[in-house]
Amino acid sequence: MLTVYGRATSSNVQPVMWLIGELGLAHERRDLGHAFGGLETPEFRALNPNGLIPVLRDGDLVVWESCAILRYLAARYGAGALWPEEPAARAPIDMWAEWGKTTLTQGFNMPIFWQLVRIPPSRRDSAAVAAALARLEPVLDILEQQLGAGPHVLGPDFTLADIVIGHVLYRYYTVEIPRRERPALARYYATLQARPAYREHVMVSWEPIRAKEAS
Repeated sequence: MLTVYGRATSSNVQPVMWLIGELGLAHERRDLGHAFGGLETPEFRALNPNGLIPVLRDGDLVVWESCAILRYLAARYGAGALWPEEPAARAPIDMWAEWGKTTLTQGFNMPIFWQLVRIPPSRRDSAAVAAALARLEPVLDILEQQLGAGPHVLGPDFTLADIVIGHVLYRYYTVEIPRRERPALARYYATLQARPAYREHVMVSWEPIRAKEAS
């Protein structure tokens, strides 16, 4: 059985859990981080010296860093369209997955979602959020063009790139921000919402991590 260390509301844990759900793998998830704490204990630091979630244990193997975990799970348990063995077929998937992690996620999570949810209203930097939203627009334009007629990032097949890119969209579409009309992106998000594993592991309310004003 797989063991995943990390809380359900973590944006880094969610893609790992989504993939595990897609693959139908037996697993146990242990709540750690945020209100649950536990990241500074010697036991957890022995698993990940960085003190960050998620961490995966598969038998004697321990893997940290969410995308490394995804690639491991896909290679071991999901070979095929999800993560082809042939390097030339796998390269576009890996390329778009990296784009999802380094360009899309980093452009949205910290400068926008974190500011609007994890920081109390009185401490938010509205100008910084507006600037981040402006920077995100051309990134979303790239994704809109890539999706085209869809239904997935790389056409007909659901791949690891969809896991890395798609998990961001739940927060994008539920946080209170202005959104330009992007038909392909909206269709893609609707496609993802139809997947049971997406609904279970990604469409998790982020209200428990919303910052409150100090009383």
